[in-house]
Amino acid sequence: MNKLVIGILAHVDAGKTTLSESMLYLTGNIKKLGRVDNKDAYLDNYELERSRGITIFSKQAMLEIGQTQITLLDTPGHVDFSAEMERTLQVLDYAILVINGADGVQGHTITLWRLLDMYEIPVFLFINKMDQNGTDQNKIMKDIKNQLDDSCIDFGSEGSEKFNEQLAMCEEGMLEDFLKMGHVNEEKIREAIKERKLFSCFFGSALKLIGIEKFMESLLRYMIIPDYPPEFGAKIFKIARDEQGNRLTYMKITGGGLKVRDALTNNVWEEKVNQIRIYSGQKYDVVNDIEAGSVCAVTGLLHTRPGEGLGIEKDSDTPVLEPVLSYQILLPQGQDPRQMLPKLRQIEEEEPELHIIWNEQLQEIQAQLMGEVQIEIIKSLVQSRFGVNVSFGAGKIVYKETITEMTEGVGHFEPLRHYAEVHLLLEPGELGSGLLFETKCSEDILSKSWQKLVLTHLQEKEHKGVLTGSAITDMKITLVSGRAHMKHTQGGDFREATYRAVRQGLMEANSILLEPYYDYVLEVPKDMVGRAMTDIEKRKGTSEITHTNGLMTVLCGSVPVSTMRNYQQEVITYTKGTGRLFCSLKGYAPCHNESEMIESMGYDAKRDLENPTGSVFCAHGTGFLASWDEVKTHMHVESYLQSKEEIPQEVYQNQISEEQERFVSQEEIEQIISSTYRANQGKKSVWKRSKSVRESYYESYSNVSKTKECKEEYLLVDGYNVIFAWPELSILATDNMDAARTKLLDILSNYEGIRKCNIIVVFDAYRVQGHTEEVITYHNIHMVFTREAQTADQYIERFAHDNQNKYRIVVATSDGLQQIIIRGAGAELLSARELKEEIERANEKIKQEYKEKQEREHNFVLDAMTLETRQQVEEINNKEKTKL
Repeated sequence: MNKLVIGILAHVDAGKTTLSESMLYLTGNIKKLGRVDNKDAYLDNYELERSRGITIFSKQAMLEIGQTQITLLDTPGHVDFSAEMERTLQVLDYAILVINGADGVQGHTITLWRLLDMYEIPVFLFINKMDQNGTDQNKIMKDIKNQLDDSCIDFGSEGSEKFNEQLAMCEEGMLEDFLKMGHVNEEKIREAIKERKLFSCFFGSALKLIGIEKFMESLLRYMIIPDYPPEFGAKIFKIARDEQGNRLTYMKITGGGLKVRDALTNNVWEEKVNQIRIYSGQKYDVVNDIEAGSVCAVTGLLHTRPGEGLGIEKDSDTPVLEPVLSYQILLPQGQDPRQMLPKLRQIEEEEPELHIIWNEQLQEIQAQLMGEVQIEIIKSLVQSRFGVNVSFGAGKIVYKETITEMTEGVGHFEPLRHYAEVHLLLEPGELGSGLLFETKCSEDILSKSWQKLVLTHLQEKEHKGVLTGSAITDMKITLVSGRAHMKHTQGGDFREATYRAVRQGLMEANSILLEPYYDYVLEVPKDMVGRAMTDIEKRKGTSEITHTNGLMTVLCGSVPVSTMRNYQQEVITYTKGTGRLFCSLKGYAPCHNESEMIESMGYDAKRDLENPTGSVFCAHGTGFLASWDEVKTHMHVESYLQSKEEIPQEVYQNQISEEQERFVSQEEIEQIISSTYRANQGKKSVWKRSKSVRESYYESYSNVSKTKECKEEYLLVDGYNVIFAWPELSILATDNMDAARTKLLDILSNYEGIRKCNIIVVFDAYRVQGHTEEVITYHNIHMVFTREAQTADQYIERFAHDNQNKYRIVVATSDGLQQIIIRGAGAELLSARELKEEIERANEKIKQEYKEKQEREHNFVLDAMTLETRQQVEEINNKEKTKL
């Protein structure tokens, strides 16, 4: 059977639920035609909805017309419940937009139209209540074309020449049909509607069943049944609970199918489906499996959330419509807020836009709400479910924060036996774009499982800005690097590091405060236009006269939400009831009084203990806290931005193309030389050669000529070859290669302090796709990671070949083939074992020299004593020995 999912949307009181009722009645799904005002509508099955006469929660009803099964989703029409409506848009194949024929296009109607355009949903328009006195079809049609789209066509004159002429003006393919045949092919009409190039309009009365049958016939006639892929996919759009308290996950199957006991996962959690329900009103059927194109409610899933994609489906973007007012939830005396908080979280699962939070600093629970009607609904829900009478404080504007420049945030979490480091690239996005998370980190740097965990932690939390503690938005956050420890890293470590990386980056970036703005339509008498424009200007808004209709003038523009509170009452007062104001949320834009708001909120990011800006490091077995401005001094992974953009050319050459020679170039060698010997000429303690601890540089090559001994000395170490040749490092590398690499560097760094030679440790990175050559200073030595497709052997060979006449070069490696090549290049050679022995001898020599020095200093004291004093000291020593 063909399957379609159709949503019904409207401004409040347009007759949306009545239209749903009429369609169900005419298809035989209900035997009695209910009415909203009689409180017996089939889909208004909550007591709160029946008592108020409005739709609060989206519902579904099943109806069959011929061979097509339609899932009808009835959505809330009141502005306060717009978020519930928007979540439903994610699963629609088509939408029916209902307009009140008596009122015409309203402000919220325009908002719905923009949302349908954003979600690219094809639309059929039904203009309802045309049986009322004073309705003018031509006037309404003109209003729809002006305010919505000129491609809105009245299908009441379907088949006429005028109708075909109007179709021809909407799309080129239909124009060709009209010119050739004098009419438009029906298939072209279907395609134009699907592609949103044509919007069909129908007039009637849902309450009196006028025009409903023709409307339904046209729906089937002009809708295209979607095709679905064989791979499983599902989009979650709603979380609810049944009368027994069972958690229901509403989803549309967008690919393959779903069966009871199937395991579902989003790569973080994995849970099994216990039951599949197909609802129609309050009733539901339990099925064992369900096909793509269907909407169902599933039990057994405890971690799902609205907007989440499963299988081949991706997660939805941040909703456009969200609350702009924050309220304190006031609990009855004696009610513990910490016990109430988890109960409120249950409601938040069903209404995610509530953003229930516990403010530790103020010791209060806060929620974000759309308006007074929603407040009353939440009060009723809390009372009916938990038996608690809550109230709400005065509403405050919900501000947000974003950044204006790119920055790299670093988070490190390393208390004892824990380890994680995360590097995030924070980039500003367009206004209204929300938050986008992705990864550009190589799996050679951080495994795929850790990367997914970081992305999960980015998405699971509402991250606070550093100006006012408001939520951040309109930025792209990319995981670019990080590090884990094979033994000590746990999942929670990456959570801490991720949160801290976001906050550290925000502290470095230039943040700005955002506030919500309204798009408004203000209709006032002609002689009051000046007053209206002055009011809007005082409220930091913009205004433009769009048109004049008789004695009334219409102004449009945008204005901060914070300045428009209670202005509706002012308009009614000064226009004596003739003026009308329609406001719809436009989105967030830079705050008009940023400094004033930041000062009034008094937020200190450094004192927010729940959202720390610093990181935890470990030194000498003890953890310590580094403030946000010290984190990059202690971080373990190289800065992503510095390595890609900010390292000066004289240190090393970046962005080497694959077409260039695979060996290290002479220019690169010169840059390394200049960063070592030449950059430090005159500094005796660093680069001037001191007397060696042995008569020759290496005992196995004691016959080196004096000419070579006078040259500047370079020791090139094949890093990974030495690590796997030294037993203690090889064992360490099996658990943690980073630790083995660091241990080798520390050993060689100490050795350089004894030998005073230039040491370069070379590591292969030739398998890392897109990797560019890196030269990193580690204490007093240099570490090189080769570029893609270049091995450490190639790097060392070219260095030795090009500099054999300038410098004394010794290469440490146990690679047999490499030893032959190095000899041919004129360099001296050490095996890994010989290097280890030489380092041990050098360390032992230093210890011996230190011991001899201590003895000489001790003897010097005795020599300075008189004979009598020395005898007294010896007598005291003899007595002490006798006691022992």
